[in-house]
Amino acid sequence: MPQHPSNPDPSIGHAAHALHEAHCQPLKGPAHRLADAEIARLLAQLPGWQRLDDGAAIGKTFIFANYYQTLAFVNALAYVAHREDHHPDLGVHYNRCVVRYSTHDVGGLSMNDFICAAKAERVLAG
Repeated sequence: MPQHPSNPDPSIGHAAHALHEAHCQPLKGPAHRLADAEIARLLAQLPGWQRLDDGAAIGKTFIFANYYQTLAFVNALAYVAHREDHHPDLGVHYNRCVVRYSTHDVGGLSMNDFICAAKAERVLAG
């Protein structure tokens, strides 16, 4: 399991480290791709998120009352993406936004995808 730089103690594990408080790191190469067991464990912390694209991505559809609320969410998520330098694929519709994360530089899912998914949840809660 690749160790994430924001959590230097491997005995603690990722579960004890709040995903939404972590920050994305530059990652390249398949050594940073998460194993299926780690992906399943991290997905359990993110209700409503699921694996997509044969397991190479995670995604969730966020539902809103109107277009204004949808765009407010998208703009807040854009700020998070810029700050973390990790950008989702977005499908923006009148009352929903489809968010999809994958780390192209590792050829699948990395810790960065789960960090940003958790931050997306915080945007919605905040």
